[in-house]
Amino acid sequence: MDISVSNKQYLFITSEHNETLFGGAAGGGKSYGQLVDALLYALKYPKSKQLILRRTFSELEKSLIRVSLSLYPREIYTYNASKHTGRFKNGSIVDFGYCANENDVYQYQSAEYDVIRFDELTHFTEFQYLYLISRIRGANGYPKMIKSSTNPGGVGHSWVKARFVDVGEAGTPYTDADGRSRIFIPSRVDDNTFLMKSDPDYKKRLLSLPKNQVKALLYGDWNIFEGQYFSEFDYSVHTVSPFEIPSHWRRYRTVDYGLDRLACLWVAISPLGEMYVYRELCVSNLMISEAAERIIAKTGVNEQIYATLAPPDLFSRSQESGKSKALLFEENGVRFTKSSNNREAGWLCVKELLKRDANGESRLKIFRTCTELIKCLPMLETDPLKPSDTKNEPHEITHAPDALRGFAIFYTRPSEPKNGRVKRQWSEDMWQDYYSADSKGREYLIKKYGEPI
Repeated sequence: MDISVSNKQYLFITSEHNETLFGGAAGGGKSYGQLVDALLYALKYPKSKQLILRRTFSELEKSLIRVSLSLYPREIYTYNASKHTGRFKNGSIVDFGYCANENDVYQYQSAEYDVIRFDELTHFTEFQYLYLISRIRGANGYPKMIKSSTNPGGVGHSWVKARFVDVGEAGTPYTDADGRSRIFIPSRVDDNTFLMKSDPDYKKRLLSLPKNQVKALLYGDWNIFEGQYFSEFDYSVHTVSPFEIPSHWRRYRTVDYGLDRLACLWVAISPLGEMYVYRELCVSNLMISEAAERIIAKTGVNEQIYATLAPPDLFSRSQESGKSKALLFEENGVRFTKSSNNREAGWLCVKELLKRDANGESRLKIFRTCTELIKCLPMLETDPLKPSDTKNEPHEITHAPDALRGFAIFYTRPSEPKNGRVKRQWSEDMWQDYYSADSKGREYLIKKYGEPI
C-alpha cells in the first residue's frame, strides 16, 4: 500500500496532542489527511474505535465516505452502508456520523471512542464539540485525541478561532489550565503539492473569487470569512499602539449591559474628528451596582467624560421596582445618555467609521489593548434574512460591538432619508451646545446631530 502525503499532512498525522486542528485555505488536503490518519491509526491500534463527523450525512456521504472507499484497501476494509461503519480485519472500526442539530450529540451518549475526527469543524457549535470530548475514553491505553480539519467561516468560526488560532503561534503547542495540549497546523493550497500538480488551474480559480473569499480560501486568513459583516476591518489599519490621550480631547463612554455581560468602551475624539477606542471593560455576571463601580474605577480620577451612552432598553422601567436600569446606574454614580437602538442604521454608521479615505486611513482606530472589541468586531456575521444587520449569535461576541454601535449612531449622522431630515434624541450636552451657539452654529449642530425629537 503506497500512500503519499504532504509535509503539513504529515505534521497532522503524527500529532498526538489532545486536540489538533488542521485548517486554513481550501484545497490544503485536510480531508485526505484525516482519512489517511484514520487508516494508519486503525492499523496501528487493533480494535480501536474512531468517529468521523460532518454536520450533515449528505456532506459526509459525498466526501469522506466516497473517498475512503477508494482509498482504503478492500482486502482489509469493509463498509456497512446501513450502519455507516467501516471495519478493518484487525477489529478496528471507524464510524461515520453527523450532528445536524445540537441534540444529535446525544446519540453518542453511551459511546466510547479513542479518536473523534471533525471534518469542517467551524460548521459545528462549541457545545457539540465540548460534549463529544466526553466520548473520548477507554482503558486500552491507546492515544486519546480529537483531530479536526476546517476552513475559516461558518457558525463555529469564532469559537474555533479563539480555541486554536488566537491562543498562540501556529504550529506551537498550547497547554490549557487543565494540562490538555492542543495545536493549530495551518494549511494553504500551495502546501498541497499533489493538487498543484494535478490541477494547476485550481489556484487561478480561487484568485478569481471576490477579494475577501480569496483571503479566506486561498491564504487561510482567519480574520476574513464568507458572510463576514465588517469585511472592511483590517488589523493593520484599524488598530494602533496605545498613547496618552490629550486632556482637551472630548471623551465618551458607551455601554452595553446585561447580567451575562457588561461591555463599556471609552472613546476619544481628536480635534480633526479622528476617533480612538482607548479603553474597554468587558466583564460577566455583574449586578448594576457592581457594574457601575467597575466603570467608575476604570475611569481616570481627573478624566472628563462628555457623555456615557446606553441603548433605550436600559431606560425602560421595571414592573417590579418601577425603576429603569438607567436610573439604578445613576443612583450608583453613572449617568446615561440615551443612544439609538436602530441596529441596521447603527451598523452602517460603524461601517462609515471603518471606511478608508484616499490615503488608506479610517476615522476609527482601536487601541491594541482593547482585545475583546478587536476580536469580536470582525467575527460578526451578516444576517441572511436581513443583509444590513448582523446575526445575534454567537451572543458572547456581540456585546463590545453593540457598545460601539451605540456610540457610532449617536455620533455619526446617518444618511438623510428621502422623506425628510433625520430625527434624534438629543442629550443635555447637545442642548447646552445649541443654546450657547449663534444662528449659524445652531444650523450646524442640527446638521451634525439631526433634528431633535
